[in-house]
Amino acid sequence: MSDLTWPELPAVQQPVWPDEAHLERVLAELAAMPPLVFAGECDTLTEQLGKAALGEAFVLTGGDCAETFAANTADSIRARLKTVLQMSVVLTYAASLPVVKLGRVAGQYFKPRSNPIEVRGGMELPSYLGDAVNALDFTPESRKPDPDRLLKAYHASGSALNLIRAFTQGGYADLRQVHAWNTDFVRDSTAGQRYERVAGEIDRALRFMQACGADPEEFHRVDFYAAHEALSLVYERALTRIDSRTGAPYDVSGHFLWIGERTRAVDGAHVHFASTIRNPVGVKVGPTASPDEILEVVERLDPDKTPGRLTLITRMGAGTVTEALPAIVQKVEASGHPVLWVCDPMHGNTFEASSGHKTRSFDDVLAEVHGFFDVHRRLGTIPGGIHVELTGDDVTECVGGTAGVAEDGLGQRYETACDPRLNREQSLELSFLVADMLLKR
Repeated sequence: MSDLTWPELPAVQQPVWPDEAHLERVLAELAAMPPLVFAGECDTLTEQLGKAALGEAFVLTGGDCAETFAANTADSIRARLKTVLQMSVVLTYAASLPVVKLGRVAGQYFKPRSNPIEVRGGMELPSYLGDAVNALDFTPESRKPDPDRLLKAYHASGSALNLIRAFTQGGYADLRQVHAWNTDFVRDSTAGQRYERVAGEIDRALRFMQACGADPEEFHRVDFYAAHEALSLVYERALTRIDSRTGAPYDVSGHFLWIGERTRAVDGAHVHFASTIRNPVGVKVGPTASPDEILEVVERLDPDKTPGRLTLITRMGAGTVTEALPAIVQKVEASGHPVLWVCDPMHGNTFEASSGHKTRSFDDVLAEVHGFFDVHRRLGTIPGGIHVELTGDDVTECVGGTAGVAEDGLGQRYETACDPRLNREQSLELSFLVADMLLKR
């Protein structure tokens, strides 16, 4: 349990809990719970992210925009894990780089919103803030923030992490399973067929190595890390612990925590919280950010210039990235801080389709990644990773891609609780295109 104290600083995007006494009881219970992740795992991730910042690895972060308790099932978790594993195989094999794998999983139960109030048919209710706060149904009872949901988020995260560890350490992630990951709806797609050719080449390489007597442990298991936005300060603070080895505080709700575009004020409570924990942390950086304010955040979060400690996740928009990103990269790089640069090509490219669905264009997603790589190539800096919202299911939430989801088809399987996600076929296609960019960087 943490003995840290927290100053009263401005904290935006926080729910208004109707019963403070109830909230305090829940937080006391959370503070006594076992850790969901371990400090040593966080330190190992920091080392791996440090290598990615030097161009010796590449970071792939993928998963749901907003996890739901209903989707916290073995099938759903396996499908998301399968998607990230397939993408990482493509990137590793095609670009000859180790891939650091993070999932937006086991904690992404909180969502920031542009407006705290939602209006439908003249009725005003609190916006949906994620399953850890309230429910998606548009009723007064569902939208009322409930502290017991924080406990439910903790237990759901623990269940997800247990299953992920079983999958990644128990044989499911074995490289000899590369064909088995491709036996469903993706198999006959263009991306699936291209993946199958890669899988065949990996098979032949593995058989050759085994014939030579080589069978490394790394071929049979993978390291997979849990990441989420550190949005709810009461939840994250309750799960902060002092590590017995180092005496340093770690947020044991996840391995990697990031601060969002709306909460990165240098004098705000979110940046202060991130500055106190030893986990590797990230900051989302949008097109309105100035180089000076981002450098100020960098200096606050990474005063010791520790490789892997800080990731800047840029989310500029396809039409803005080549103009807005260079000055920020130049300012930070000139400071000597060894930050890891990661591209989030999702959040700057959202629009409303004629059908009324919130969506993203695969072409825009790809264009932002291209722009991100182009900027770093011109500046001689390292494009270190991508951060995408995806699912392992055959949803119709983002338009485009080789198979093509059309705007008039968005309603067929539009299942997201918040933002539109790439389906697995689109995710796999993106991985091949990013691998090509890595070969040219």
